Amino acid sequence: MTLTRPGRKISALFGGLLLATATAVVPATASAAPAPVDRSAAASIPADNRTRAAAGWLARQLVDGERFETTFDGVTYPDQGLTIDAILAFAAAGVADVNGAKATTWLARPEILSGYIGDGTANSYAGATAKALLAAEVRGVNPSNFGGVDLPTRLRSLQQPSGRFTDTSPWGDYSNAFSQSLALLALDRTASGAPSAAVDFLAGAHCADGGFPLNFGLATCTSDADSTAMSVQALAATGRHQEATAGLNWLAAHQLSDGGFGTSGATTSNANSTGLAGQALLSSWRVLPGLTARHFLTQRQVGCTATPATRGAIAYDATGFDPSTATRATAQAVLGLAGTGFADLTAAGALPGVPTLHCPSSAS
Repeated sequence: MTLTRPGRKISALFGGLLLATATAVVPATASAAPAPVDRSAAASIPADNRTRAAAGWLARQLVDGERFETTFDGVTYPDQGLTIDAILAFAAAGVADVNGAKATTWLARPEILSGYIGDGTANSYAGATAKALLAAEVRGVNPSNFGGVDLPTRLRSLQQPSGRFTDTSPWGDYSNAFSQSLALLALDRTASGAPSAAVDFLAGAHCADGGFPLNFGLATCTSDADSTAMSVQALAATGRHQEATAGLNWLAAHQLSDGGFGTSGATTSNANSTGLAGQALLSSWRVLPGLTARHFLTQRQVGCTATPATRGAIAYDATGFDPSTATRATAQAVLGLAGTGFADLTAAGALPGVPTLHCPSSAS
């Protein structure tokens, strides 16, 4: 069961920037009749302005409007994980529905899906399977036949007697708190719900200070902002409010002076960690620390003084826009700007268009 969250209302109230959609309406002239306009795609967006500006920039970075790729040693590979981040960001912002649908169709191609979640025999990856399942659910497509795979069944098969979800792979087990949290969030949406043993495992993995570590079973339990943000959302969604509250308290106590959050042990904030932490805080009604985190993200947003191609993006940190980090930073920052938790994300009702930051003509 999930609770109604304040995220969309909060982002609507504190958006702060005007937008126009990427599909602009061309003004009529005296000698030409107005061209037909698809109002659903081209109407201006009155709210969620910073959130939607960021999501619009993210959508324009997609290759062929459907996917992200990564290049390593001169070879280009599909980046399914980042593509799913974008699908979730579009749902959180309530825009770019056409791109979200195209990205989901691309992800469901058997060769693309198996290259991410594994073939189900020689290798299966818990975190990837859970993330793909969540994306399918958010998009409202059948997760039991997604790219020919029954994702809920595949994911449940990776649960160990301890309740932990682990990888099956000749290269080792890379599962962690993200894997477990995503599994709970995704399975909680199914008819059977999240397995109680899996919920108990995550609830029992907290550190003595109330936060959650990235990796399980280490000699020293070190709380991490990203892992805690994911864990508290999963635990709140599955009814473990005591452990979720302790994790939220840890987040609020470890917010850095600039309002952001950093990786474990870091003294500087970044947009990725702040996006997840802000999402967790706002979706749990921790309004003051949540809005403070949101303010950090808005301060990282590229504005009208920059080149048009970068406007709306969220920089990773205070050093400014860097194309090598901005895409992933923007995808996760949108979650904190919107404030809608993973448990409540849905693409239903999203606008098809791709917003762009509206700037005075003198800034163009």
